[in-house]
Amino acid sequence: MKILVGMSGGVDSTVAALLLKKAGHEVIGATMTIWDEVVRNLAPNGKDACFGPKELTEIPETRKICQKIGIPYYVFDCREEYKKLVLHNFREEYLNGRTPNPCIWCNSMIKFEALPRTARAQGLIFDKFATGHYARLGYNQQSNRWFLQSALDAKKDQSYFIYRLKQEQLANILLPLGDYNKQQIREIAKEAGMDVCDKPDSQDFYAGDYSDLLETSANPGNFVNTKGDVLGRHTGIWNYTIGQRRGMGISSERPLYVIGFNKERNEVILGHDEETLKRVLTASQCTWMDFEPKSGVFRADAKIRSSQKPTPVIVIPAADGSVRVEFENMQKALTPGQSVVFYHNDIVLGGGIIDQVIE
Repeated sequence: MKILVGMSGGVDSTVAALLLKKAGHEVIGATMTIWDEVVRNLAPNGKDACFGPKELTEIPETRKICQKIGIPYYVFDCREEYKKLVLHNFREEYLNGRTPNPCIWCNSMIKFEALPRTARAQGLIFDKFATGHYARLGYNQQSNRWFLQSALDAKKDQSYFIYRLKQEQLANILLPLGDYNKQQIREIAKEAGMDVCDKPDSQDFYAGDYSDLLETSANPGNFVNTKGDVLGRHTGIWNYTIGQRRGMGISSERPLYVIGFNKERNEVILGHDEETLKRVLTASQCTWMDFEPKSGVFRADAKIRSSQKPTPVIVIPAADGSVRVEFENMQKALTPGQSVVFYHNDIVLGGGIIDQVIE
Protein backbone atom coordinates (compact mmCIF):
# COMPACT_ATOMS: atom_id res chain seq x y z
CA MET A 1 0.00 0.00 0.00
CA LYS A 2 1.24 3.51 -0.82
CA ILE A 3 1.01 5.79 2.23
CA LEU A 4 1.55 9.54 2.54
CA VAL A 5 2.86 10.46 6.00
CA GLY A 6 2.47 13.97 7.39
CA MET A 7 5.97 14.86 8.63
CA SER A 8 6.75 17.58 11.18
CA GLY A 9 10.41 16.90 11.86
CA GLY A 10 9.58 15.47 15.28
CA VAL A 11 10.08 12.00 16.69
CA ASP A 12 6.42 10.93 16.39
CA SER A 13 5.96 11.48 12.66
CA THR A 14 9.46 10.12 12.03
CA VAL A 15 8.63 6.85 13.78
CA ALA A 16 5.24 6.67 12.06
CA ALA A 17 7.09 6.66 8.73
CA LEU A 18 9.64 4.12 10.02
CA LEU A 19 6.95 1.72 11.25
CA LEU A 20 4.98 1.88 8.03
CA LYS A 21 8.06 1.30 5.89
CA LYS A 22 9.12 -1.60 8.09
CA ALA A 23 5.65 -3.11 7.58
CA GLY A 24 6.34 -3.21 3.86
CA HIS A 25 4.42 -0.17 2.66
CA GLU A 26 5.58 2.33 0.08
CA VAL A 27 5.96 5.47 2.16
CA ILE A 28 6.06 9.10 1.08
CA GLY A 29 6.86 11.98 3.43
CA ALA A 30 5.05 15.32 3.21
CA THR A 31 5.07 18.60 5.11
CA MET A 32 2.54 21.41 4.88
CA THR A 33 3.74 25.01 4.97
CA ILE A 34 1.44 27.28 6.99
CA TRP A 35 3.80 30.06 8.10
CA ASP A 36 3.54 33.25 6.06
CA GLU A 37 6.85 35.06 6.53
CA VAL A 38 5.76 37.84 4.16
CA VAL A 39 2.85 38.86 6.38
CA ARG A 40 4.41 38.14 9.76
CA ASN A 41 7.35 40.07 11.16
CA LEU A 42 8.25 37.68 13.96
CA ALA A 43 11.91 36.74 13.69
CA PRO A 44 12.97 33.07 14.01
CA ASN A 45 13.61 32.11 17.61
CA GLY A 46 14.13 29.04 19.72
CA LYS A 47 10.48 28.56 20.61
CA ASP A 48 9.08 25.40 19.06
CA ALA A 49 5.50 25.95 17.90
CA CYS A 50 3.17 24.70 15.19
CA PHE A 51 2.74 28.18 13.70
CA GLY A 52 5.99 30.08 13.61
CA PRO A 53 9.10 30.91 11.59
CA LYS A 54 10.94 27.86 12.88
CA GLU A 55 9.13 26.03 10.09
CA LEU A 56 11.76 27.52 7.76
CA THR A 57 14.52 25.50 9.44
CA GLU A 58 12.40 22.42 10.16
CA ILE A 59 11.64 21.70 6.50
CA PRO A 60 15.32 21.12 5.56
CA GLU A 61 15.71 18.98 8.72
CA THR A 62 12.65 16.92 7.79
CA ARG A 63 13.98 16.44 4.26
CA LYS A 64 17.18 14.97 5.76
CA ILE A 65 15.09 12.64 7.96
CA CYS A 66 13.23 11.34 4.93
CA GLN A 67 16.50 10.85 3.05
CA LYS A 68 17.82 8.81 5.96
CA ILE A 69 14.66 6.69 6.09
CA GLY A 70 14.90 6.28 2.32
CA ILE A 71 11.57 7.79 1.28
CA PRO A 72 10.66 10.65 -1.10
CA TYR A 73 9.69 13.97 0.45
CA TYR A 74 7.37 16.74 -0.69
CA VAL A 75 6.36 20.15 0.67
CA PHE A 76 2.86 21.47 0.01
CA ASP A 77 1.68 25.05 0.46
CA CYS A 78 -1.37 25.20 2.75
CA ARG A 79 -0.94 28.81 3.88
CA GLU A 80 -4.12 30.20 2.34
CA GLU A 81 -6.32 27.44 3.76
CA TYR A 82 -4.70 27.90 7.16
CA LYS A 83 -5.34 31.64 7.16
CA LYS A 84 -8.95 31.28 6.01
CA LEU A 85 -9.95 28.38 8.25
CA VAL A 86 -7.75 28.36 11.36
CA LEU A 87 -6.49 31.93 11.85
CA HIS A 88 -9.85 33.46 10.92
CA ASN A 89 -11.64 31.30 13.50
CA PHE A 90 -8.94 32.07 16.07
CA ARG A 91 -9.29 35.82 15.52
CA GLU A 92 -13.10 35.87 15.52
CA GLU A 93 -13.43 33.76 18.65
CA TYR A 94 -10.93 35.74 20.72
CA LEU A 95 -12.38 39.09 19.68
CA ASN A 96 -15.79 37.82 20.83
CA GLY A 97 -14.56 36.89 24.30
CA ARG A 98 -14.24 33.16 23.59
CA THR A 99 -11.18 30.92 23.77
CA PRO A 100 -10.75 28.71 20.68
CA ASN A 101 -8.56 25.64 20.30
CA PRO A 102 -6.75 26.18 16.98
CA CYS A 103 -5.18 22.70 17.07
CA ILE A 104 -8.61 21.07 16.76
CA TRP A 105 -9.52 23.17 13.71
CA CYS A 106 -6.09 22.64 12.15
CA ASN A 107 -6.30 18.87 12.50
CA SER A 108 -9.74 18.47 10.96
CA MET A 109 -9.43 21.11 8.23
CA ILE A 110 -5.73 21.34 7.40
CA LYS A 111 -3.63 18.33 8.45
CA PHE A 112 -6.20 15.66 7.63
CA GLU A 113 -7.98 17.55 4.84
CA ALA A 114 -6.06 20.32 3.04
CA LEU A 115 -2.69 18.54 3.10
CA PRO A 116 -3.74 15.22 1.51
CA ARG A 117 -6.15 17.02 -0.83
CA THR A 118 -3.38 19.37 -2.02
CA ALA A 119 -1.00 16.44 -2.49
CA ARG A 120 -3.52 14.64 -4.71
CA ALA A 121 -4.29 17.83 -6.65
CA GLN A 122 -0.61 18.12 -7.50
CA GLY A 123 -0.51 14.60 -8.89
CA LEU A 124 0.67 12.53 -5.94
CA ILE A 125 -1.00 9.12 -5.81
CA PHE A 126 -1.43 7.29 -2.49
CA ASP A 127 -3.89 4.96 -0.76
CA LYS A 128 -3.84 6.24 2.81
CA PHE A 129 -2.69 9.28 4.79
CA ALA A 130 -0.90 8.72 8.13
CA THR A 131 0.26 10.92 11.00
CA GLY A 132 2.08 10.57 14.30
CA HIS A 133 -1.00 11.20 16.45
CA TYR A 134 -1.52 9.01 19.51
CA ALA A 135 -4.97 7.53 18.91
CA ARG A 136 -6.45 4.34 17.45
CA LEU A 137 -8.90 3.65 14.64
CA GLY A 138 -11.87 1.32 14.91
CA TYR A 139 -14.50 0.11 12.45
CA ASN A 140 -18.01 -1.15 13.14
CA GLN A 141 -18.96 -3.66 10.44
CA GLN A 142 -22.64 -3.57 11.39
CA SER A 143 -23.01 0.19 10.98
CA ASN A 144 -20.22 0.53 8.39
CA ARG A 145 -18.83 3.46 10.32
CA TRP A 146 -15.36 4.34 11.55
CA PHE A 147 -14.56 5.67 15.00
CA LEU A 148 -11.62 6.73 17.16
CA GLN A 149 -10.33 5.08 20.30
CA SER A 150 -8.02 6.53 22.91
CA ALA A 151 -4.35 5.63 22.59
CA LEU A 152 -3.04 2.90 24.88
CA ASP A 153 -0.75 5.53 26.43
CA ALA A 154 -3.33 7.63 28.30
CA LYS A 155 -0.76 10.35 29.03
CA LYS A 156 -0.11 10.92 25.32
CA ASP A 157 -3.63 10.26 23.99
CA GLN A 158 -4.60 12.83 21.33
CA SER A 159 -8.08 11.62 20.44
CA TYR A 160 -9.45 14.85 21.95
CA PHE A 161 -7.65 16.88 19.28
CA ILE A 162 -8.97 14.88 16.31
CA TYR A 163 -12.56 14.20 17.39
CA ARG A 164 -13.90 16.33 14.50
CA LEU A 165 -12.64 14.00 11.76
CA LYS A 166 -15.43 12.94 9.41
CA GLN A 167 -16.18 9.44 8.12
CA GLU A 168 -14.49 10.04 4.76
CA GLN A 169 -11.36 11.22 6.56
CA LEU A 170 -11.31 8.31 9.01
CA ALA A 171 -11.74 5.84 6.17
CA ASN A 172 -8.57 7.10 4.49
CA ILE A 173 -6.09 7.46 7.36
CA LEU A 174 -3.74 5.37 9.47
CA LEU A 175 -2.61 6.10 13.03
CA PRO A 176 0.36 3.77 13.59
CA LEU A 177 1.37 5.10 17.04
CA GLY A 178 -1.86 4.34 18.91
CA ASP A 179 -0.56 1.09 20.41
CA TYR A 180 2.76 2.54 21.64
CA ASN A 181 3.86 4.71 24.52
CA LYS A 182 6.22 7.66 24.15
CA GLN A 183 9.27 5.86 25.52
CA GLN A 184 8.82 3.05 23.02
CA ILE A 185 8.61 5.59 20.19
CA ARG A 186 11.84 7.26 21.32
CA GLU A 187 13.56 3.88 21.54
CA ILE A 188 12.49 2.98 18.00
CA ALA A 189 13.91 6.28 16.73
CA LYS A 190 17.14 5.74 18.67
CA GLU A 191 17.61 2.21 17.32
CA ALA A 192 17.12 3.58 13.80
CA GLY A 193 19.86 6.16 14.42
CA MET A 194 17.51 9.14 14.24
CA ASP A 195 18.77 12.29 15.96
CA VAL A 196 15.19 13.33 16.75
CA CYS A 197 14.90 10.51 19.30
CA ASP A 198 15.47 13.05 22.10
CA LYS A 199 13.75 16.03 20.48
CA PRO A 200 11.26 17.70 22.88
CA ASP A 201 7.58 17.76 21.91
CA SER A 202 6.13 20.96 20.52
CA GLN A 203 3.78 22.41 23.13
CA ASP A 204 2.66 25.71 21.65
CA PHE A 205 0.34 26.84 18.89
CA TYR A 206 2.13 30.12 18.11
CA ALA A 207 5.74 31.26 18.56
CA GLY A 208 4.86 34.87 19.38
CA ASP A 209 2.26 36.88 21.28
CA TYR A 210 -1.37 36.14 20.41
CA SER A 211 -2.00 39.86 19.84
CA ASP A 212 0.13 39.54 16.67
CA LEU A 213 -2.55 37.32 15.15
CA LEU A 214 -5.55 39.35 16.25
CA GLU A 215 -4.48 42.41 14.26
CA THR A 216 -6.35 44.80 16.50
CA SER A 217 -5.48 47.76 18.68
CA ALA A 218 -5.82 47.90 22.45
CA ASN A 219 -9.38 48.29 23.72
CA PRO A 220 -9.23 49.10 27.44
CA GLY A 221 -12.13 48.29 29.72
CA ASN A 222 -12.94 47.43 33.31
CA PHE A 223 -12.25 44.43 35.45
CA VAL A 224 -15.40 43.91 37.53
CA ASN A 225 -16.65 41.42 40.11
CA THR A 226 -19.98 39.60 39.89
CA LYS A 227 -21.69 42.58 41.56
CA GLY A 228 -20.42 44.94 38.87
CA ASP A 229 -17.92 46.71 41.13
CA VAL A 230 -14.92 48.02 39.18
CA LEU A 231 -11.67 46.37 40.32
CA GLY A 232 -9.24 47.73 37.75
CA ARG A 233 -8.56 48.18 34.03
CA HIS A 234 -7.73 45.71 31.29
CA THR A 235 -6.24 46.26 27.81
CA GLY A 236 -8.64 44.05 25.83
CA ILE A 237 -10.84 41.06 26.62
CA TRP A 238 -8.92 38.90 24.16
CA ASN A 239 -5.90 38.96 26.47
CA TYR A 240 -7.69 36.82 29.07
CA THR A 241 -9.17 33.33 29.30
CA ILE A 242 -11.58 31.67 31.71
CA GLY A 243 -9.70 30.39 34.77
CA GLN A 244 -6.74 32.74 34.28
CA ARG A 245 -5.19 33.82 37.55
CA ARG A 246 -2.15 35.91 36.63
CA GLY A 247 -1.64 39.07 34.61
CA MET A 248 -4.46 41.24 35.99
CA GLY A 249 -2.28 43.51 38.09
CA ILE A 250 -4.87 43.68 40.89
CA SER A 251 -4.00 43.21 44.55
CA SER A 252 -6.47 41.17 46.56
CA GLU A 253 -6.57 39.31 49.87
CA ARG A 254 -7.62 36.19 47.95
CA PRO A 255 -6.52 35.16 44.43
CA LEU A 256 -8.75 36.42 41.65
CA TYR A 257 -9.59 34.42 38.53
CA VAL A 258 -11.22 35.31 35.23
CA ILE A 259 -14.71 33.80 35.38
CA GLY A 260 -16.45 35.49 32.45
CA PHE A 261 -16.81 38.36 29.98
CA ASN A 262 -19.39 40.99 29.13
CA LYS A 263 -18.55 41.80 25.51
CA GLU A 264 -21.23 44.50 25.21
CA ARG A 265 -19.77 46.39 28.17
CA ASN A 266 -16.18 45.38 27.36
CA GLU A 267 -15.77 43.94 30.86
CA VAL A 268 -13.69 41.09 32.20
CA ILE A 269 -15.44 39.50 35.19
CA LEU A 270 -13.27 38.30 38.07
CA GLY A 271 -14.09 36.02 40.97
CA HIS A 272 -12.58 33.73 43.58
CA ASP A 273 -11.64 30.09 43.14
CA GLU A 274 -15.06 28.69 44.04
CA GLU A 275 -16.67 30.94 41.41
CA THR A 276 -14.72 29.18 38.64
CA LEU A 277 -16.63 25.96 39.36
CA LYS A 278 -19.60 25.14 37.08
CA ARG A 279 -21.38 21.96 36.04
CA VAL A 280 -23.69 22.71 33.06
CA LEU A 281 -22.85 23.84 29.54
CA THR A 282 -24.33 23.88 26.06
CA ALA A 283 -22.38 22.94 22.94
CA SER A 284 -23.08 23.19 19.21
CA GLN A 285 -21.32 22.38 15.90
CA CYS A 286 -21.39 18.78 17.10
CA THR A 287 -19.81 15.93 15.17
CA TRP A 288 -20.43 12.22 15.81
CA MET A 289 -18.58 9.04 14.87
CA ASP A 290 -20.18 5.58 15.19
CA PHE A 291 -22.93 7.15 17.26
CA GLU A 292 -25.99 9.25 16.50
CA PRO A 293 -27.68 10.88 19.51
CA LYS A 294 -31.43 10.49 19.50
CA SER A 295 -33.90 12.86 21.04
CA GLY A 296 -33.53 11.17 24.40
CA VAL A 297 -30.97 11.69 27.15
CA PHE A 298 -27.81 9.58 27.19
CA ARG A 299 -24.91 9.10 29.58
CA ALA A 300 -21.25 9.33 28.66
CA ASP A 301 -17.89 10.46 29.94
CA ALA A 302 -16.56 13.82 28.80
CA LYS A 303 -13.34 15.79 28.57
CA ILE A 304 -13.17 19.58 28.37
CA ARG A 305 -9.40 19.58 27.87
CA SER A 306 -7.05 17.02 26.40
CA SER A 307 -5.17 16.24 29.62
CA GLN A 308 -8.33 15.71 31.68
CA LYS A 309 -9.48 12.28 32.77
CA PRO A 310 -12.98 11.67 31.31
CA THR A 311 -15.69 12.45 33.84
CA PRO A 312 -19.37 11.28 33.90
CA VAL A 313 -21.99 13.49 32.25
CA ILE A 314 -25.61 13.45 31.19
CA VAL A 315 -26.12 14.70 27.63
CA ILE A 316 -29.44 16.12 26.47
CA PRO A 317 -29.67 16.55 22.66
CA ALA A 318 -31.73 19.42 21.25
CA ALA A 319 -33.68 19.54 17.99
CA ASP A 320 -31.21 22.00 16.44
CA GLY A 321 -28.29 19.58 16.86
CA SER A 322 -26.83 21.23 19.95
CA VAL A 323 -26.53 19.49 23.33
CA ARG A 324 -26.89 20.37 26.99
CA VAL A 325 -24.21 18.72 29.10
CA GLU A 326 -24.62 18.20 32.85
CA PHE A 327 -21.50 17.08 34.70
CA GLU A 328 -21.76 14.75 37.67
CA ASN A 329 -19.19 16.87 39.53
CA MET A 330 -18.35 20.56 39.46
CA GLN A 331 -15.76 21.45 36.82
CA LYS A 332 -13.20 24.23 36.88
CA ALA A 333 -12.97 26.75 34.05
CA LEU A 334 -15.60 25.52 31.58
CA THR A 335 -14.75 27.77 28.65
CA PRO A 336 -16.84 28.89 25.64
CA GLY A 337 -14.94 28.25 22.42
CA GLN A 338 -13.22 25.13 23.74
CA SER A 339 -14.39 21.61 22.93
CA VAL A 340 -16.27 19.04 24.98
CA VAL A 341 -15.57 15.49 23.75
CA PHE A 342 -17.68 12.46 24.70
CA TYR A 343 -16.38 8.95 25.34
CA HIS A 344 -17.77 5.50 26.12
CA ASN A 345 -14.90 3.68 27.80
CA ASP A 346 -12.06 4.31 25.31
CA ILE A 347 -14.30 4.95 22.29
CA VAL A 348 -14.85 8.50 21.05
CA LEU A 349 -18.56 9.16 20.52
CA GLY A 350 -18.19 12.72 19.24
CA GLY A 351 -18.11 16.23 20.59
CA GLY A 352 -18.91 19.89 20.07
CA ILE A 353 -17.84 23.48 20.66
CA ILE A 354 -18.86 24.95 24.02
CA ASP A 355 -21.31 27.83 23.55
CA GLN A 356 -22.49 28.76 27.02
CA VAL A 357 -21.68 27.88 30.60
CA ILE A 358 -25.00 27.97 32.43
CA GLU A 359 -24.51 27.12 36.07
